Amino acid sequence: MTDHEVPTQRFLVLHDYGMGGSWWWVHARSVREVRETFADVEVVDTANTLRRAESWDLDEACVDGTTTPDGLDELRAKREAQRGLDGFGALADRETVWLRRRWDYGDDEDLTLYLMEIGADGRRLRQVELAPDGPGVRSDPDDWPFNPPVVDLFDPELVGMEISEDEFETAWLGARPMEWPQDEREAEGATAGQDE
Repeated sequence: MTDHEVPTQRFLVLHDYGMGGSWWWVHARSVREVRETFADVEVVDTANTLRRAESWDLDEACVDGTTTPDGLDELRAKREAQRGLDGFGALADRETVWLRRRWDYGDDEDLTLYLMEIGADGRRLRQVELAPDGPGVRSDPDDWPFNPPVVDLFDPELVGMEISEDEFETAWLGARPMEWPQDEREAEGATAGQDE
């Protein structure tokens, strides 16, 4: 049976843009087909979310292009523009990918470098934040108040950001754990108690 003979299924698709997200039902033959057709999306398959989404009034789309609602059409166009570029999809079938990525948050002064360990689904597993001054800070999902958006492993730009597992592990071992303000207060309290 070829891919085109496989029956389509309905997948719950999320485009997470940081402080919110857009949701759709997408008819496709596989999760991979959804991710290969639309940039910057993830397929959500948790039973509780799928059950809740049944009551949401979501637009439906087809990967064949017969229906593509607003918002999702832009993600399709972005993917089509990427498709012919060198490196398109080169990282998509990896079990784990390690990246060095810079975010400047819109100004030239705060240039923070992130080393990230990414799973096959595009989820960040661990990261090291390297600021220009001071030691790196390591964190994982237990440290994050909410999960960051997935990384689109089909994006050809990511190929130039790939680093080795060894480089990531060296930075991870040399970084200090992330501390929240509550952790710092507890540490100060413990130190004060020792001084008495």
